[in-house]
Amino acid sequence: MFSALALIFVPAAGAQTQPANPADDGWHVSFSPYLWFAGIHGTVGAAGQEASVHASFGDIFSQLNIGLMTAAETRHNRVVMPVDFIWMNLSDEKTLPAGPVTSLEAEMTRVILTSKIGYRFVDSGKVKVDALFGIRYWHMGTTITSQPDGPAPGDSANWVDALGGGRIQAKLTPKFGITILGDIGGGGANSDYQAAGLLGFELSRKWGLAAGYRYMAVNYRPNTTAGFIDDTATSGIIVGVTWTIR
Repeated sequence: MFSALALIFVPAAGAQTQPANPADDGWHVSFSPYLWFAGIHGTVGAAGQEASVHASFGDIFSQLNIGLMTAAETRHNRVVMPVDFIWMNLSDEKTLPAGPVTSLEAEMTRVILTSKIGYRFVDSGKVKVDALFGIRYWHMGTTITSQPDGPAPGDSANWVDALGGGRIQAKLTPKFGITILGDIGGGGANSDYQAAGLLGFELSRKWGLAAGYRYMAVNYRPNTTAGFIDDTATSGIIVGVTWTIR
């Protein structure tokens, strides 16, 4: 899909190519914290057991202890190096009927780190197209605490997927622009892909706002009966702010 979009934009970019802007050369760094109002659905499992999960953003937010979502990008001339980081810690506690165990608390930590490098092969005044390659690192960890027994030994899974994808940025007006991006890959997981579309607004030369929709899916099923299973899709509205440092 993204290759097709790139082919659509390339002829237009060629027709609108402008002389290079010296201010656009050299090193550029930006930082973009964001919020992803996402729900999740699919299948998860551990220790040979599987369960279907369908959680809205409200369900996830009510169990969220702490989280961090941010992106950063370094660019030198036409070489781009975007990084995306997601960290969430969730917990849920259930009170049990009278018995030796009075309550159970499950705590889950999820970390997703995506690092890419690419080349901006279209760089006109109104359209920019990047080809990107990189990796996505996943970590999932769980801990079960029962009362009065205390915490049980935790379990975790870590894997890395290789990715290939692209990004298209187009100016609609001097202040408004759109970004379409996506990637697909695998390695540790059977499949791993995402797609997003964003509408951006330039507040000033250094500050900007963006909002849109993001979809990320992974199918991690290791060849062990006792391993983690993560065959889920996470999707929802995303909003953020960008600070261009230089």
